[in-house]
Amino acid sequence: MDPINTGNTAFVLLSAALVMIMTPGLGFFYGGLVGRKNALTILMESFFSLGWVTILWVLFGYSLSFGPDIAGVIGGAKYFFMNNIFETTRMAAFQGPLYAYVMFQLMFAVITPALITGAFANKMKFTAWIAFLTLWSFLVYFPVAHWVWGGGFLQKWGVEDFAGGIVVHATAGFSALAAALWFGVSRVKNRPHNLMWVALGTALLWFGWFGFNAGSALRAGGDAAIAFTNTQIAAAFAAVTWVFLDVARGGKISASGFCTGAIAGLATVTPTAGFIMPQAAMIVGIVAALVCYAAVMYKNKKGWDDVLDVWGVHGIGGYTGILMLGLFGTSQVLGENGLFYGNPVFFLKEWAAVTFVSAYSFVVTLFILWIISRFTRVKVPESEMESGLDEIELGEVAYPQ
Repeated sequence: MDPINTGNTAFVLLSAALVMIMTPGLGFFYGGLVGRKNALTILMESFFSLGWVTILWVLFGYSLSFGPDIAGVIGGAKYFFMNNIFETTRMAAFQGPLYAYVMFQLMFAVITPALITGAFANKMKFTAWIAFLTLWSFLVYFPVAHWVWGGGFLQKWGVEDFAGGIVVHATAGFSALAAALWFGVSRVKNRPHNLMWVALGTALLWFGWFGFNAGSALRAGGDAAIAFTNTQIAAAFAAVTWVFLDVARGGKISASGFCTGAIAGLATVTPTAGFIMPQAAMIVGIVAALVCYAAVMYKNKKGWDDVLDVWGVHGIGGYTGILMLGLFGTSQVLGENGLFYGNPVFFLKEWAAVTFVSAYSFVVTLFILWIISRFTRVKVPESEMESGLDEIELGEVAYPQ
């Protein structure tokens, strides 16, 4: 048996820990953007995902995502209940224990459905959230992770996604749009209550994103370094561009705008991080801000009640990032050459894959919400929205009187 590469193993474990802290960070980010009477509920939705999806993952999810391929659609049952994985089981990609990879991928599975909660903030019963979290994981996240990363039909076709433009952001973002349309417009308007929470959440997300993207190289080396570099560049360019857009539209320099722009840049660079040059990451960051800002404006014009702009930032960001990969991908780093390097076929594959998965996520999410609504109440009555979900759903509040 080959010896363990301790450096790579430590790197993957550290990256898993960094991605883990993103889920509480998301809770704080969303918590600051909702009213003070709903902050604890949306924070708890992220925390509950950290617990419940872990259980689903070790029982079934890892095997369905990364188990032996069945017809390019889903993984087999080999690793159910963590069977057939031992301390000595190696992951060839980084010459380390498979356990490290299981935990790294778990953290992606945890945060992805939590992203969707921003679309129906203040609107969903917590029991319905648990049912949604379960069904969405099984019907959307696990299959898509297998299609793109686990040996499924998209990966076999040559589709690339470095750290989750399709698997994480497109699935969550277009599911969020479906949920927003299904819940409809609420008379009770959301008002952010604490921009310090938003800033704290942004800091934790930005910090953890280095594990998200650089960690996806699965080894400490040049691949991780360029992914780390591209992550920081795109986030910075997007955050500053978003601020400039706010000012250009007659507004002021906005802390929430800077934070939202940074998240848009991070989401958009995610699929490209290890596949493009830093010069392209600068363009990705600027394009991320322009496109995601336009998407948010379009959503507002249409009156879609995606409360915290999950579709505009994550859905459109992930979709755009995949297109940017199809344009700027280069074998000088890793992977395939894109359109600008003479390979239009790769661009078309990326576009087709992200479009298909986005549509799949949208339709299946509508189906999941319809199914759950047949068995339990999903929507919170508007009278309860006005009182706040913390007291009614949790019996606790973020700010005791």
